[in-house]
Amino acid sequence: MAKLLEVRDLVIRFGLRTGEVTATSGVSFSLDRGERLGLVGESGAGKSVTGFSIINLISKPGYIASGEVNFNGENLARVSPERMRQIRGNRISMIFQDPMMTLNPVLTIGTQMTEVLHRHRPELSREQARDIALDKLRKVHIPSPEKRLEQYPHEFSGGMRQRIIIAIALLTDPELIIADEPTTALDVTIQAEIMDLLMELCEKDGMGLILITHDLAVVSQVTQNIAVMYAGRIVEKGPTSRVIAQPQHPYTRGLIAALPQSSRHGERLNQIPGMMPTLKDMPPGCAFNPRCPHVMEICHRQIPALRPGSNGNMAACHLYPEENAHE
Repeated sequence: MAKLLEVRDLVIRFGLRTGEVTATSGVSFSLDRGERLGLVGESGAGKSVTGFSIINLISKPGYIASGEVNFNGENLARVSPERMRQIRGNRISMIFQDPMMTLNPVLTIGTQMTEVLHRHRPELSREQARDIALDKLRKVHIPSPEKRLEQYPHEFSGGMRQRIIIAIALLTDPELIIADEPTTALDVTIQAEIMDLLMELCEKDGMGLILITHDLAVVSQVTQNIAVMYAGRIVEKGPTSRVIAQPQHPYTRGLIAALPQSSRHGERLNQIPGMMPTLKDMPPGCAFNPRCPHVMEICHRQIPALRPGSNGNMAACHLYPEENAHE
């Protein structure tokens, strides 16, 4: 069966006055129908720009320099703007980090939802669009949906606004949802509710989900597979449970070691020393070499390829033999 999404060797660049910088380099991953994938990494890792590139939302001066984004066999990196508008918000929906930046503060929720429907399905009557909006609000467990349609964004709590955003994303019954840090501004209890909701919707409707986050704890509860990004490259990928239990790349190990644990109450949290390099100041060789506890001479001159680690995860690290390199 064909993949829902295949990203192949994606390179994204930004043109600056001083020259071009590369935001992602050789990023490749795939997604089956109904699969939940986590894109994980610190700020600046390239995960959000990768997600935006799938639906061509990279702001200028950024652009896709090379690579493919195949959605149901169609390369979205090369389609016309008109064709992209037919797909974006219709067959692929995105959930953004801050609902208040997404929702229009001067329009009711009902108006915003029906506008989305009429944009993609102009044949719908006003009553039909309203019925679909009500159905989606019920689906995301919004109480009294008839009343809520007439309310404005400021009348909802943060968690409820995020549910509204999810309901809007579901209006056109998309095949894929991209969620960019969807719970960052919410407290832990509401975070868990939103993640449970996304997982429930994917399982019921067979939608694919790409969850973009810095939070490995969230990913471990929601996704089936994970791709860890660092400085614009995927440095490890594999089944979520195996990556969490047996991380192969030193960066992944550092992220997991930094997670708070109840068994270490009162102890200082672990942290990865140093900072992620900026796009203009990438070190030669492996970008993680200034922070890596296992750095070797080869790490300063050669970028490692993704290759099988000791447990089958794919890891871009010179700790693993060259003869096992992934082609």
